Amino acid sequence: MKRGCFMQLRNIYGVDLGTSTVKIYSKKRNTITKEKNMIAVRNHEDVLAVGNEAYEMYEKAPGNVTVGSPMAFGMIADIGNAEFVLQTLLHRTERHLGRNPVLYFAVPTDMTEIETRAYYAIASAGELRKSKVFLVEKPIADALALGIPLSRTRGSMIVNLGAETTEISVLADARVVISKNIPVGGTQLDQAICEQVRKKNSLFIGSRTAGRLKMALASTDNRIREARRIMGIDSISGLPRKDTVTSHTVSEALEEPLRIVTEEVCTFLNRIPPQIRQNIENEGIYLVGGSTRIPGIDNTFAQRTECRIQLSNYYDSCTICGLKELITHEALQKYAFTARKKKK
Repeated sequence: MKRGCFMQLRNIYGVDLGTSTVKIYSKKRNTITKEKNMIAVRNHEDVLAVGNEAYEMYEKAPGNVTVGSPMAFGMIADIGNAEFVLQTLLHRTERHLGRNPVLYFAVPTDMTEIETRAYYAIASAGELRKSKVFLVEKPIADALALGIPLSRTRGSMIVNLGAETTEISVLADARVVISKNIPVGGTQLDQAICEQVRKKNSLFIGSRTAGRLKMALASTDNRIREARRIMGIDSISGLPRKDTVTSHTVSEALEEPLRIVTEEVCTFLNRIPPQIRQNIENEGIYLVGGSTRIPGIDNTFAQRTECRIQLSNYYDSCTICGLKELITHEALQKYAFTARKKKK
């Protein structure tokens, strides 16, 4: 039976398992849902909460409760917890998953065989034990959302600033020519803010507070000049204390991690063939990911790479929107593959 025939008989889902959030597209409901990729476990065995509910416990839970993501640097790190999170969030999306559901996972490029098997493992239990699994490279999904004509492009670059990694990819001739993940993402930006506040304000803050400061005060071109009162722990007395953090402190913290990313992009541009680079320079570099909401980040990339920047309004939803395009257009499903049959 052709793929298009059996698809009509099954519930179909697109899944972007990010380190920070899980995005799920349901074809039947035509909806995209997003929840934190978090699980709270008590005494290493009792699951207390999943998704946004678990995130509310993050950095607040007692010592016997572990709250974290089953992903690490864009890869599945804990198969058991990832399976539990996936099934729980799928049920929140749709109560009944149907018989033999079909799952399209967005995955990093050039995974190892073990990393690939992990995606099949988390979709092989419970109601998903008879599911059909397809994989789609994240840069391909991003390109579909961005409207890049994959079959005709002679050179497109996508930079996806994720939670713990940034994936830099070059596409040409309907495939990913070269791709690299570097361990810098939104989490590292938050950590840099925590460290800068500790140095400038002698105050320890958590990553949740740093994330809020990043969205409220960060700017790479001094566009924002504001301040926020926050609560933290005094690094000397160890007691709770309020203090004011300025936009300059937050923005200064971002300089080093963003320098690492832009230097890697420049290295990529210098490694690729001249004709592909020319196409990229003419088209511009596509910038996606949650951290691209930081004001002025496109100007910073443009100045340091000497290329025009195409900033996507999809932000961290770009990949799941690309999966939606692939699922709803049969002609695009050639870009999906199984573990045994990857498109060359």
